[in-house]
Amino acid sequence: MGHQDSYYRHNEAYAEFLANWDAAFYAKYTDTLMTGRPDDRILDVGCGAGQVVGKLTEAGYEAHGVDVSEPNIDRARRFSDRCQLYDGRRLPFADNHFAAAGALNVLEHVEEPEAFIHELIRVVAPGGRVVLSSPNFFRVLGYRDYHPRMRGLANKLANWRRLREKRRQMRHAPAEVRFDRMTPIVKEPFSPDDDAIVATNGIEMKFFLERAGCRVERVECTDRYVKFPLGQLLNLTPLRYLMFNAFVIARKYGG
Repeated sequence: MGHQDSYYRHNEAYAEFLANWDAAFYAKYTDTLMTGRPDDRILDVGCGAGQVVGKLTEAGYEAHGVDVSEPNIDRARRFSDRCQLYDGRRLPFADNHFAAAGALNVLEHVEEPEAFIHELIRVVAPGGRVVLSSPNFFRVLGYRDYHPRMRGLANKLANWRRLREKRRQMRHAPAEVRFDRMTPIVKEPFSPDDDAIVATNGIEMKFFLERAGCRVERVECTDRYVKFPLGQLLNLTPLRYLMFNAFVIARKYGG
């Protein structure tokens, strides 16, 4: 039994935590998924308690959601009957089915992240949008770091060196690139992201999206709205790959 099945499938504490998240947390992700064409089909993978699906439905889209957690889906169905349980591996939809699809803070929890990205892209139509957002566990700059992987100068130096190794590998041995895996930290009561098993970061997320047939339009280090001009300044230079989060917007080739 994998981590997703054993930890999330029946986790009421996890579902309760997601149900209490502020709507502002989801706003940037939700708005980025919107295509501007009412009635388009949009998919939220790891839909949690259904807030994103609910907002997309209110905006006139045919919004769908999937999640590995039964308690999450019970709550999500209060927003939409288009939310369903899935196995965390194969999305229950045909190829090219959606105009846009995304996953917010999901990639760091899946057992096969490289395959997960391929699967997400598979169900998006050519020309459609793909949105991936996860923590940057290779954080080099920043403070108030919430995960042990990010804390302290020694870890930040190790992260910098690892990112340099990753970049060299992408240039000289791209077929060998894999996300680094981590041992989950399981706490009582539930604490978000400590239980992550994948060291997600913007550099590799961009790399795998491009390898799977997407053109990456933007990589940002802010997963929620930040006041102007601070948001623009934070995302202006390559330093965005070293801070905070990894918010990646891509377009599937074709169409």
